Amino acid sequence: MNHDLKVSKSILISAPVGRVWEVLTKPEIIKEYLYGTNTITDWKPGSSIVFQGEYNGQTYRDHGEIIENSLHELISYSYWSGFSGLEDTPDNYSKISYLLETMNDNHTKLTWTQEGFSNEEGQKHSEAGMDDFLKQIRSIAEKD
Repeated sequence: MNHDLKVSKSILISAPVGRVWEVLTKPEIIKEYLYGTNTITDWKPGSSIVFQGEYNGQTYRDHGEIIENSLHELISYSYWSGFSGLEDTPDNYSKISYLLETMNDNHTKLTWTQEGFSNEEGQKHSEAGMDDFLKQIRSIAEKD
């Protein structure tokens, strides 16, 4: 795992920070933008986080551990995916972070960051899909 490889993108969302936080942390909403994934966690630092479901006919169960949770500001967790083809060892986990910044009462800046990829191909794949991923989150957050 190359922990120097990183992808970070931001998007401005026309919604209060509390609504964006809800979109990022409620499993029933996460399922809408994360390919039907079931997310299991209590979001407490040190707790596990599990992402499970089926993608292209293949069952998966990816997981990690909550590193930090600062209400309406930051969530970070370690992450390992079976799709990576890498052994499930601590060295093969990446770090995912969601940083929220209140711009005003009805606008929030979301910055999504992933650090640690097995290779540049994985980094480029993640980077290529990030704009659409963030736009889906924005669309859900901006709904009534």
